[in-house]
Formats: sequence, C-alpha cells, structure tokens
Amino acid sequence: MIETVINYKSEYISDASGRRVRFRYDRDRGAFARDRDGRLIPDPDGRPFRQWRDEIRTPDDIWNEIVRAAEIPGTTTAPKLQPIAARQVMLQSGMRAPMGVKIKGPDLETIETVGLAFERLLREVPSVEPDAVIADRIVGKPYLEIDIDREAIARYGISIRQVQDVIEVAIGGQRITTTVEGRERYPVRVRYLRELRDQIETLGRILVPSPAGAQIPLVQLAEIRYVRGPDAIKSEDTFLVGYVLFDRKPEYAEVDVVEQCRTYLEDKLASGELQLPPGVSYQFAGTYENQVRSQKTLALVLPLALFIIFMLLYFQFRSVPTALLVFSGIALAWSGGFLLMWLYGQPWFLDVSVFGVNLRELFQVREINLSVAIWVGFFALFGIASDDGVVIATFLDQSFAKRRPESIRAIRDATVAGAQRRIRPCLMTTATTILALIPVLTSTGRGADIMIPMAIPSFGGMVIELMTIFLVPILYCGVQEFRLRRGRSAHLETLEREHADGVHEPSTDKEYPS
Repeated sequence: MIETVINYKSEYISDASGRRVRFRYDRDRGAFARDRDGRLIPDPDGRPFRQWRDEIRTPDDIWNEIVRAAEIPGTTTAPKLQPIAARQVMLQSGMRAPMGVKIKGPDLETIETVGLAFERLLREVPSVEPDAVIADRIVGKPYLEIDIDREAIARYGISIRQVQDVIEVAIGGQRITTTVEGRERYPVRVRYLRELRDQIETLGRILVPSPAGAQIPLVQLAEIRYVRGPDAIKSEDTFLVGYVLFDRKPEYAEVDVVEQCRTYLEDKLASGELQLPPGVSYQFAGTYENQVRSQKTLALVLPLALFIIFMLLYFQFRSVPTALLVFSGIALAWSGGFLLMWLYGQPWFLDVSVFGVNLRELFQVREINLSVAIWVGFFALFGIASDDGVVIATFLDQSFAKRRPESIRAIRDATVAGAQRRIRPCLMTTATTILALIPVLTSTGRGADIMIPMAIPSFGGMVIELMTIFLVPILYCGVQEFRLRRGRSAHLETLEREHADGVHEPSTDKEYPS
C-alpha cells in the first residue's frame, strides 16, 4: 500500500479567524497589485485572492487531480473517503471502501483465488470505476520460519525452551530495563547486531549453549527457510474472509451499482464462466445497506405519514371532499420536489452569473440521486405543503356557512372573494419557508452534503405549491357547484315524483246526486 500525503491550501487567502483577506486589485490591468518584493497589498476595498487554479472548482476536481498526480503503474486508487467518513465506513462494514464484496471460504488460498476472479469481473461492470476495484492479496507475504529439529537438540541435551529463548533474545530482542527521562520512558532491549541477523546465513551462526558447555550453531539444531504466508488474517462469523473493494462512477447511485454487480456475477455463475469452489460464499456489504434498510422503512412510514395527514385534514373539515382537495396540494408539492431534482441534473440550469458569481456554483447545482436525506426533505415538505390549502379552505367554509349561496354565480363570487382575502397570508407562509431554505441551499460547511439534498425537495415543492392558491379555490368551487346541481336535481326529482303520484292516485271524493 502506498500512501500519498497532500497538504491543502484554502481556496482564498484568509486571516487567523478564517475571514477572507482583500487585496488591492488593478481593474485596468485585470490583476492584483504587488509591492516591490512581489507581495500582495492588503486593501479593504479590494478583492479576495484565490489560491486555487482556475480549473479547480469543486472537491471532485481536487480528487481528479490527486488521482492523476499519484498514478503509479501497477497500483489502484483508493475510494474517495475523508478520514472521518473512512472510520465510519470501517465501523459499519469493516472495509475501507463504501462498497465491497465479502468472500468467505475454508482457507486463505481459495478466498484469494475467488477474490481475484471477482476483481476481474467487477471491472467489466459499466457503473463501477475500474481503477478502484482491488481484491485482497492475502497470501504472498514472506515469512522466516525456524523449524526446530527435535532429534538434533535431543542429541545435545538441549530443550526446546532453551532454543526458543536464544532465538527470542538474538532476533526479536528481550526487554531488560526501562530508562526514565523526565516524563518519558524508553525500554532497553538486548539483541544481536543487525548485520548478525539480517540474512539466513548469519542467523544460522547464532550459538545455542548446551548443558555440556559447548556452543552449537542454530543451523545444526533447526531448519531456517522462507515461506509464503498471509498478509493479514480476517474472520467474520467464525469464517475466514477476504474483501474485494470497489467504487462507483459519479453518475450512479450506490444501490444501483450493487444491484448491477450482483446481477452480473449471478449471470457469470449461471453461464459457468465463474465457478465457486465448495464452501465459498460471498455477500455485498457497505454503506448502501443503510439505503436498503431505509427503503424498507420508508415503504411503511411514507404511506402512514400521508394517511395521518389526510386524517388530520378530515378531522379539521369533517368533509372528505374538502380534505381531498386540500390534500391535492401535497401531490402538487411532491411533483415540484422531483421537478427541481431533475433541473439540478441539467447542465443549463442556473448557468448564469449575477454580479460575477455563477449561480450553479452558488447553489452547488449537480446531479442529485434519491437518498435518505431526499426522503427526509419530502417528509418535511408534506408537513407544510397543505398549509395554504388549509388557510383557504377554512376561510371558504366559514364564508359559505354565513352566505349560503343558492346559485352558481353566487358560489363563484363567494369563492373569488374568499380566495382574494387569503392570498396574502398564503404568500407570506410560502415566502418565509422559501427564504429560510436559501441559506441551506448555498451552505458549504460541514454537513452541507446532507442538508442540501434535504432542502431541495422542500424548496422545489414550496415553489410549485404556490399553485394551490388557485387550485384549492377552483376545486372547492367545483365541489360546491356539484352539490348545488345535485341538490336541485334531487329536489326536481322529488317534485316530479310527488306530481306523478298526485295524477295517478285515484280520487277519494265521492259525487252524490242532488
């Protein structure tokens, strides 16, 4: 493994408190002014000095430059993980990658063979980054093995313990004391000089004392040889395990990548191109498991949340039609959230500059995949999307209860009057929500990668939700007109039925002769 240490510079020159320092800028030359020593001149009315290259704009640009600069033939790149994220991934799955395959088998050689076959096949999956696929090289580390000859040491009367003690002291070293220097402690170890123990030939000349006083070379008491052994031994669920790590391409979601990899491996197994030895099994692991678990939870929570919202609306209005027309605002806002997510994935969206600031960079416009954060944003949207509909429908209920219009024209006039009285409160409710989300959409600090996906559905949904100012009154008016027509039709049917009954009913009046 090769580690590359990179020291970052901040994007702009800043002071000790993290604020950007402004320097004198010559607008005529289009460059920063400098003193005789070539240093920038501070100026409160100047511009911040950007230290990054012009082509470096996003964290992905930095990562691509790191990969390009640290490319070494015969090596693979590591997944794009920050130290804290890497520790979280390791605590969750045990791997230093967001996705991987755990191969369990009876022995390390078999696991390594299967892992190398998986590595070759996973690089062929379109959604997988080929350079990031790497399988554990488990067996291949050289070990120095000293095999004590029991018959040889028995001839000299030496015990195994005595030979092991000599090997420990001569090669590994034995701690005999500790030096104290203030608060520092240093162990003192005794062992052979490096030049007396750095080769098999020199190790063989280590002397082992016998009970008779003779000094026997170690080569006469043991066989010293190099053997291939494991680099590391990992186990899970009482099974030996090896990892095949991989990463996704930026335009794919983790769950989709894992599903494609699983399908691809299953097809290879079915066709016979890939064969698993007896006792070998594999399973995919990584952060995508959170997404899978959340999808199962959302499949239950989402319908339950919508049902609860509908029941609250029903208890408010005591009318199913009114609750449904207010509930339509949620469906409208839902479409607005998905519409903004689609716009974020378009290269032309917000590709304009205002006062020298590109809006795509300001709002960090990029392709957004469905995630837990997105669905949390939708849940927040569901809670506020029906506010405008409740405000308008409540006022219309109260207005119709007082006026009791008896004609279609009166119903429409009452609807328009009620809607006009509640436009301002609805606009204020929506505006406060939208304005509160703008700082979240433009945030760049810690947690922004979670907060921005949460804010996108709410922002897009509340913008489209403004249409409920027109949709709810129209639907409410339609319901009232339908009720009026239905009531008139029922009344006419009753009159016709009574009239028909009066015509066909035999007369009970009797005529008597005079």
